[in-house]
Amino acid sequence: MLITTLMMAGTTLLAQTPDYTSPDYDAADSWLCRPGREDACTIDLDTTIIEADGSLRVETYRAAEDPGVDCFYVYPTVSNDMTPNSDMVANDEEHRVIAAQFARFGEVCRTYAPMYRQVTLTALRSMMAGQPVTADGVTAYRDVQNAFAHYMEHDNDGRPYVLIGHSQGARMLEQLVARVVDGQAVQTNMLSAMLIGYNVAVPPGEPVGSAFQAVPSCQSADQTGCFISYVSFRSDAPPPDASRFGKLPDPAVEVACTNPADLAGNSDSPLEAYLATGGAFTSSVVAGPWVEGGAEITTDFVRVPGLITGQCLNNEHGSYFAISVHGDPSDPRTDDIVGDVVANGVILADWGLHLLDIGIAQGDLIDLVASQAVAFDQ
Repeated sequence: MLITTLMMAGTTLLAQTPDYTSPDYDAADSWLCRPGREDACTIDLDTTIIEADGSLRVETYRAAEDPGVDCFYVYPTVSNDMTPNSDMVANDEEHRVIAAQFARFGEVCRTYAPMYRQVTLTALRSMMAGQPVTADGVTAYRDVQNAFAHYMEHDNDGRPYVLIGHSQGARMLEQLVARVVDGQAVQTNMLSAMLIGYNVAVPPGEPVGSAFQAVPSCQSADQTGCFISYVSFRSDAPPPDASRFGKLPDPAVEVACTNPADLAGNSDSPLEAYLATGGAFTSSVVAGPWVEGGAEITTDFVRVPGLITGQCLNNEHGSYFAISVHGDPSDPRTDDIVGDVVANGVILADWGLHLLDIGIAQGDLIDLVASQAVAFDQ
């Protein structure tokens, strides 16, 4: 997940493919997750809760038996395929990102996650090194649009739905919302579009405009037909000059930031983070001990109540979700989290906490789906 955005490649470096052929979304292997089967979403998501005093308890994960909401997810740039665009074969990296970012939404919704021929890590690393790139972002988008069309035709049946994407996935869904959902009948049943870890443009101080004309940013937990978006940075390491996230070159717009833990008030709110026990994928450092001298943690995920808060800030640094870690050296629990993007031992400050964008507030995002579902039914 080192290079996880199409902003750098989406409009200038990605060429259209005139002989495009859609994947077969009738085929089971074209989906990482679909309801009613064993797949990437039907996994063990039990989580160890680590209190400040070092005590541990396990939170048992249970998927909803008959949820009334669907969640449609597009994953970020994770493919290690050596080609500029990925194939349609799910490898370990696709399964890992499903576990970290999406499977837990099964608490509140039926889960749909299509494969798509995304721009690979291989291509984006080459681009950052100044090498020629021939990856095709149009193919990636067309795959996502066709997968969504297949879902709407064969699965939706008028049900409320949520769109969830991170980075390249959010870029794909931003285009989908703008072209297919915005102001159309299909917007009626959309609870929200969660476009996380991507610079969604809005007019300064306004909830709608620029990226979308009829889909506003969510202003309360019971609002539907809206979008949620933010880019995460440590509060003591805001977006630097020329940051790839939190800033836009056009002064007439700014990056949208919606606080998933407090949409209406945007207080510096405790976040219900779900963090991978061993660290944030391969592009960050390995997590240290969660509890000094504590028992071994056997679950793949942890929660750390009270340790992390978040608040949207809009200042001279940009518009971003400022993450504060409230470590206490006097207690045995860890005083920090890992998730900064690291290359050759150096933190890439312009990425912020991109690797944690969804995990840092995953519980809050899941709660939002639940509250929006209630509001939709009323």
